[in-house]
Parts: sequence; structure tokens; C-alpha cells
Amino acid sequence: MVLYLLCQSFQSDVFETRLLGEKAICMKGKEAAKLFYDNNKFKRAGAAPKRAQKTLLGEGGVQGLDGKPHRHRKSMFMSMMNDESLEKMRQLIKYEWEFAARHFTDQKEIILYEESKKIIMRAICSWAGVPLKEDEVKKWSDNMAAMFETPVSIGLEQHKGRKARRDSEEWIKEMVEEVREGRINPKENTVLYQFSFHKDHEGNLLDSQIAAVEIINILRPAVAVAIYVNFAALALYQHPDERKKLAKRDDRDFEAFVQEVRRFYPFFPFNGAKVKEDFVWNGYKFEKDTLTLLDFYGTNHDSNFWDNPELFKPDRYINCEEHPFTLIPQGGGDHHTGHRCPGEWITIDIMKTSIDYLANELSYEVPEQDFSYSLVEIPSLIKSGFVMSNIKRK
Repeated sequence: MVLYLLCQSFQSDVFETRLLGEKAICMKGKEAAKLFYDNNKFKRAGAAPKRAQKTLLGEGGVQGLDGKPHRHRKSMFMSMMNDESLEKMRQLIKYEWEFAARHFTDQKEIILYEESKKIIMRAICSWAGVPLKEDEVKKWSDNMAAMFETPVSIGLEQHKGRKARRDSEEWIKEMVEEVREGRINPKENTVLYQFSFHKDHEGNLLDSQIAAVEIINILRPAVAVAIYVNFAALALYQHPDERKKLAKRDDRDFEAFVQEVRRFYPFFPFNGAKVKEDFVWNGYKFEKDTLTLLDFYGTNHDSNFWDNPELFKPDRYINCEEHPFTLIPQGGGDHHTGHRCPGEWITIDIMKTSIDYLANELSYEVPEQDFSYSLVEIPSLIKSGFVMSNIKRK
């Protein structure tokens, strides 16, 4: 979101700055997104700062691959996003919300962000075939969160994120090795099984450490959807007229509400790549190996495309034609061949189910609290975590 503020300040969709001492080009907008996801112009290898690799991304994962290795690895992720698999995830997240809702009524109040992380962690592990004991749900959901909550932090917070990454990779790596040895037997259509036996583009079995990184690349982003669930709860609270529309349970209304939450509120602010070879775009010179950042938040609020982008208006999606480079909270372009998040459908399904429970299945009070969030923190979180009290089933 810092990039968005700078773009506003410079009144430009492209400008040059420095990031961690390195020259960087920053840009936003539909045309910039189209350029950024041109694999002939940009590469991902070496683009992610070490700090992010040690916390958020891990080392050796699909995000840092290019060309054939990337396409081959990405196809593994995409193979898990079939209709049957996504329906299974919808049923699991519904079950976990039902399970959690029964316990919410026994508590004086809950912090939605904390509870959402656990709900999603249970569901995604069950979906992925990853064994998870109930008494370890909080531990591992907190570890997943520590990875995405600390990518640009320093000091103790950075140490926390790195430790969470090391511990989580060791946890999953041991599982992968047990699957290969036949000591754990997940179903063949699960993430744990598929990545344990996945071979790279040269026909070699993935190193167990890399397999662990990629399995975490399923678990961690799913848990991060708790951020969106929090913002969805805030939107329901601050826009009661929009909440009323959801009572009809029309999927078009849910889809529109979800997409507007993803567009309107800050999530992860940008993605980075490096220039492959010198080229000129719109009169601006991009030199080989220059770090280039695409501003997700700025593109999602670009007034050149979005009408009144600073207003929360789910109706903007009714009968709206989708475009791969305008709504890009989780990346743009093609899911199969590009670097757009393969778990985007899972994100949307988790949000729909969560919003249905918050809007239609539960009654609750929202006590006075700090709803503020920052446009310069990564990620941006509601300060209070969204406190709910006096929760009852409808």
C-alpha cells in the first residue's frame, strides 16, 4: 500500500525508488499488470528478498521459478484445483465453521481473526491430507500466520517468522519422508501424497525440503484468508444494507461481496520480478535485472478503471465482465501459465462460507474497539482483530 501512496504522491503510474538499498521500479494499473505478467519481459528467479524467503515464501518454491520448471511445478498445483477437490474444500470449511460456531456460544467474546486462523487451518489440513492433532491446531495455525505476518519486519518479529518457517518446514518434511517410507498413507488425491511423489521437469523426485515448502505454499496462503474474513466482518458491520442483500443467499450477491472485499481492503501490497532484458515501455526504460514491483492495491483502486474506487460497492460486479489484469489481489494473468495464485478459488470459497455464517447463521454484538488498519504495514490487519460478543445461533 506504500506504493499506492507514492503513486498518488508522484501522480504517476510508474516511478523509480529504492527498496532495501536496491533500485526498484514501481508501477500500477491494468496495462502495467499486463506488462508485469509477460514472461518474456520479466523473470521471478532472484526477485524475492532473502528476508521474505526466510519467512513468507521459503526457498526453492514455485514463486521463484521461471520457464519450463515453473510451468511443470505450477501444473501440480493446478491439478489440485478441480471441481471435485474444490467441492470437498467447501464442505470442509462449512463443517469447521459449524464446529466452531457451537463453541462460540459458550464464550463471552471471541477475536475473529484468531478463531478464523484455526477454522481454516483445520479445514485446509484435512483437505490436503496433512494429519493435524486438535491440541496442535493453534500452534501450527500461529506458525502459518507468523510467516505471513513478518516478511518485512526486523528484530524479534523477523526472528519469530524465521523460526515459524524452520519449524513448519521440518514438520512437513518429516511427514513427506514418512509418506515415502509408507509410514503415513494419505489418499492419492491429496496434496500431501501428490507433492511427496511429485517429480520435477527432469523426472527427479523433489527434495523432501522443497516438497515441504510447496505443501506449506498450500497451507500458509489458506490461513492468510483469515485476514480477508476479518475485513469481510468489518464490511458487514459498516455496510448493513449490503449485509441485508446476503440474506437472500443468492450466489451472485455473495460473489460480488467477496470480490469487493478483495478489491477494497488491503491484503499483500505488491509482487516483484526482475527485468529479463532491456526494453522501453511507455517511454520508460526498464534495464536488465532491475527489480520491478507491481502495486496490487493501487491497481485494485485505479480510478482509470474503477468507478469511485474508494467506495465499497459490491454492485459493481453485477453483470461485470472479468478481466485478468484489473482485479488482482492475488496476482493477475493466467492461473495455469503465469504467476497468479492457484489457490484463488479456495480463497473465494472460504470467504463465501465464512461470510454466510457471519451474515446469516450467527447473531452477535460488536463491542466498541479499534477497527483501524494501516496502509503501510505488511500485511495490514485490523488492530482489534474484530471482537465479537454474546454470540448465538440463529
